Amino acid sequence: MEFIGQKAIYLQIVDYICEQILKKEKQEGDRIASIRELAVSIEVNPNTVVRSYAYLEEHQIIVKQRGVGYFIAEGAYHRTVKLKKDYFLKQELPEVFKTMSLLNVELQELQTLYMSYHKGGQDENK
Repeated sequence: MEFIGQKAIYLQIVDYICEQILKKEKQEGDRIASIRELAVSIEVNPNTVVRSYAYLEEHQIIVKQRGVGYFIAEGAYHRTVKLKKDYFLKQELPEVFKTMSLLNVELQELQTLYMSYHKGGQDENK
């Protein structure tokens, strides 16, 4: 896992786990790496992973079974879609619109690119 930009590392870990759920690589009931396992594998402080897992637990995407480990929660896929969609619409899309406005990118141009993206097989969730 490579960390990028200004986004907090714990949120990038959250994104990584959410992406696995959205791609259906991880499904309800699947065990996920322990805090220590994940921290070692991605070379971060275990406290960072603790923060990521706490965030995911708070949003009912993962659950901890004491003495056993962490698992993908029941209904996690739908909660992940809602969480990520809300974030995209409220945080990321306004920035896209701002950039489009500054660069005079028309909605039609964006729509053409979006359609081309789908036709090119770029949508991994199809």
